[in-house]
Amino acid sequence: MATDLHTLLRSLRVWAPDTTDLRPFDPAVAPAAPLPLFTEWFAEAVAAGQPEPHTMSLATADASGLPDARIVVLHGADADCWSFGSHAGSRKGRQLAARPYAALTFYWSVLGRQVRVRGPVSSAPSEESQGDLHARSTGALAAALTGRQSEPLGSLEELARGSEAAWERAAREPETPVPSWTLYRLRADEVEFFQGDERRRHVRLRYRRAEEGWTRELLWP
Repeated sequence: MATDLHTLLRSLRVWAPDTTDLRPFDPAVAPAAPLPLFTEWFAEAVAAGQPEPHTMSLATADASGLPDARIVVLHGADADCWSFGSHAGSRKGRQLAARPYAALTFYWSVLGRQVRVRGPVSSAPSEESQGDLHARSTGALAAALTGRQSEPLGSLEELARGSEAAWERAAREPETPVPSWTLYRLRADEVEFFQGDERRRHVRLRYRRAEEGWTRELLWP
């Protein structure tokens, strides 16, 4: 019997009590800047057992303004920027070159939380990009060496051959440079924190960058 998508959707529940801990969030005591709160929430997601809490949705737009999105890994965050990596010639790399602005979304279902970040994106200098790549795993370097991200692929056999050669080189030469690898930095203009509530009184706190520091405001759910 074919699966009925609508029946499946109606059978599902969001934030079931046995899997989700919806915690109180008082925005009145939130810090003046978003990074300390992001760091606190990230640590709580890790402690709560959220799978892959460092993954995030990256939304970009192409030269025509058409939107695109995919899941990437957070490489770091500081007072100004959230960082991620990719090839300059990849689809997202080309889009960021044409329209250097993006949005990130983290979703930590075990706590019913989201964090949304958006702002302009810039490329780190080459030496920093290569340092980012070589600080990661052998697999990450192998994937970068395989290259040709987002280009058409002739067959899975072609991928297997290229990947095997890349793995061998990554293990043999762990400092091999990959010139196309780029560390991207998103300088946040806005950061929103969303805490789910079982009675749908979700708390949304938005930070917006001002000339000096940040402003804060609540949003209707």
